[in-house]
Amino acid sequence: MNKLKAANLYRSELIPISGKLVERYNKCLLKLGFTVTELDHFHIDGIGWSPEVAEEKDDENYLCNGESNPHGIIISPLQNKKPVYLPYHTFDRDMMMQVFKKHGSKINDITRDSAICIDFDQSIDAFYEPLDVLRYQTVTIRFHLIDNLDNVREEQLQLIEKFKQGNNFIDENIHSQLLESANKYGDLRERDLNLESMNYVTDSFYTKSFGGVYVLRDFISPIVVFESKKWYKEAIKDTVHDVLIFHIKQPQLMEKLRDHIIIAYDLEDIVKTKRYERIKKFEFSQHLKKTKHPIKDILSDQLLFKSYLNKVDIDTRKKVMSVERYLEKLEKSNQYKISDIVDDDLFEALHEPHSSLHPKHQDLIWKLLVNIAPKDVLFMYWYDKQEFYKQYETWDPSLQDWVIETISNNI
Repeated sequence: MNKLKAANLYRSELIPISGKLVERYNKCLLKLGFTVTELDHFHIDGIGWSPEVAEEKDDENYLCNGESNPHGIIISPLQNKKPVYLPYHTFDRDMMMQVFKKHGSKINDITRDSAICIDFDQSIDAFYEPLDVLRYQTVTIRFHLIDNLDNVREEQLQLIEKFKQGNNFIDENIHSQLLESANKYGDLRERDLNLESMNYVTDSFYTKSFGGVYVLRDFISPIVVFESKKWYKEAIKDTVHDVLIFHIKQPQLMEKLRDHIIIAYDLEDIVKTKRYERIKKFEFSQHLKKTKHPIKDILSDQLLFKSYLNKVDIDTRKKVMSVERYLEKLEKSNQYKISDIVDDDLFEALHEPHSSLHPKHQDLIWKLLVNIAPKDVLFMYWYDKQEFYKQYETWDPSLQDWVIETISNNI
């Protein structure tokens, strides 16, 4: 990952945490029911997730109490507008944006000497079967301060009122209680520590629960797409919910998404785009073995590309160039079908969200498409960084260089 880090393509916006902030972070972990970290410095993202703490605990979802109870931690106002690098749901960053939009000034004040634990409560104590994900409707975002600072403020105010009554101003016991509280927590009288709960209404989304599930509920009829075969097989036993259920690798899924005007394709248009070139070159790279030139040079130099295209076997050549071959044949006769000539995987990779979709839904469908056919390295980086990082480590070093250059030139 060093090359990605050098190019600022690997978790470059994490916030460093050390000193007193580590203590506050640990207090949040304990308050949420987790164990503390032994690290004395680490980094966090917009929702409070840390890659170092995840590695230490050997649990990338260490901020979740089960699949239905995710949490967050705010210990710095710098978390505002920062990425959520390992979201449990695709709407996690939207929720954090909403939190800072409503409570930004209070968060700035509170995090001077405290920290905020967040409970994302969807009114589901636990999941029992895969279609329980359909119960996601409204998420109530609740806030809890470490050391119960909001309660301490109320106690200070009550002590002050008691101090003002009668001759209590000479009561040494009240004096010592006030001094002890002030020395420990500071003077909280004028601070607004009340963070009202908020509601976030979900629509279509992706969740990591049950091995990864897409819930598409804003279209002709609800569609649920499972990444896990195990949970897909369990879900299709359901006879209660009126939804269409697919496994992500089912060929019928793409057809249904087209029928529901969720995705579309236009081969004549896409062959003129940079995206098509990226997909074609990445596909070609998967067939290059023991080359005399670096793969980066072969993909970047038109002459080398043609040279190696003529060196591979005829089936590979037909596959890589299948879209252009199909369009050439179509100019002469309309008797050809796409499936007769264009490689199935390549065809799937050339789909895109339908232009009529809301931008938020387009992002979700892009994520689904790059999971179905992960051939566009730029869009994989944009819409599913975890999958991108996983695949990146399996690629030839020279291919990695081409990928880094490709992404850097398009950001």
